[in-house]
Amino acid sequence: MQNRALAAATFSFVVAQSLCGTLADADWPQWRGPSRNGHSPDTGLMESWPDGGPKQLWIYKNAGKGYAGPAISQGALYTMGTQGEKSTLISLDANTGKERWTTEIGDILGNGWGDGPRGTPSVDGDRVYAMNGGGHLVCASTQDGSILWHKSMSEFGGKTPNWGYTESVVVDGDKILATPGGEKGTVIALNKETGSLIWQSSDITDNAHYSTMVPANIQGQWQYVQRTEKSIFGIHAENGSVLWKTDFPGRTAVIPTPIVFGNRVYVTAGYGTGCKAVEINEKMEVKELYSNRLMKNHHGGAIQVGGHVFGYSDGVGWLCQDLESGEEVWSEKRALGKGAIGMADGKLICVDEGSGKVMLIDASTEGFKEHGSFTLDPQSEIRASRGKIWTHPVVINGKLYLRDQDLVYCYQVQ
Repeated sequence: MQNRALAAATFSFVVAQSLCGTLADADWPQWRGPSRNGHSPDTGLMESWPDGGPKQLWIYKNAGKGYAGPAISQGALYTMGTQGEKSTLISLDANTGKERWTTEIGDILGNGWGDGPRGTPSVDGDRVYAMNGGGHLVCASTQDGSILWHKSMSEFGGKTPNWGYTESVVVDGDKILATPGGEKGTVIALNKETGSLIWQSSDITDNAHYSTMVPANIQGQWQYVQRTEKSIFGIHAENGSVLWKTDFPGRTAVIPTPIVFGNRVYVTAGYGTGCKAVEINEKMEVKELYSNRLMKNHHGGAIQVGGHVFGYSDGVGWLCQDLESGEEVWSEKRALGKGAIGMADGKLICVDEGSGKVMLIDASTEGFKEHGSFTLDPQSEIRASRGKIWTHPVVINGKLYLRDQDLVYCYQVQ
């Protein structure tokens, strides 16, 4: 009996340690998280925030200019910023905010809406991949930031969009996916070890816009769903051919990441464009389900929760939309201004891009219900006059990560 009790206790301890290790090692290795849908895997988070908000654990003050979000892997945080006239890839200790290393990744992108990188790095094992606003893509060591290979989107016929490349490159199997755009082909696949070209999608030649593609299984076919100013399309993962394509009449800048649900795809854009949902059949034929101007999401992102999508719609406010019908469930304009959104443990984290107010609300069809808020403090003094707080919130390992230009913040939310 004593041996059995000892064995049981030992087993329980090992399981507990294993679970703790799993929690401690949870990763947010890329844009919009492990599944690229904006959902954090965290559970057991605060159901409401105290007055003044959750405890601030640390602030890193040397990120420089830019809107790049954080990727977190194996206890390290990766983002991009600037030093002088150069873009930089930055690594911090995700728990303390202590700088691990920085490395240059090309000239800074200058822009009236704010200089610096826009996309989020992607981490894969002992390598991190990042592309700056000028289309310089690097593969670097996660240990010390040393550059292992470098490519420019111009090598593939790409022309930098008006506001720079904002795409967060995708790691899928042995490939790195990016969207240079242009006459040689809109999308490329590179060997992630060497940077050599595997294929380029020559049968679609739209210029790049600002969205990040999504790997997806649609009707049993593994593919990459991407969008440009005028099109939504699926690219064959093995050879880069176009599997399906449909029109999307975007204006000025098409930014939010597509949402794939089953064999359906939902997209939205700002500048008065609206949203569209389509269904793809076994023959890769496209059927439009609806198209309207209810969800006009600029770049704060839209997040699917079950049969609904949440986000900020220009002129409407914070919106819950029925994903099947495209109809409004509820909207709220007064409680919080326009901004970005994240999802964790059944609640939405919404960031007002103008004031820096951060609010926790229910991810519910019952209406806009707040569970606490706080305002970022301090705020950046190097933000461009037309720039705002555009970096999306991230929750992983019980911590909320936010950014305002040179300032990267970490809060305890568990």
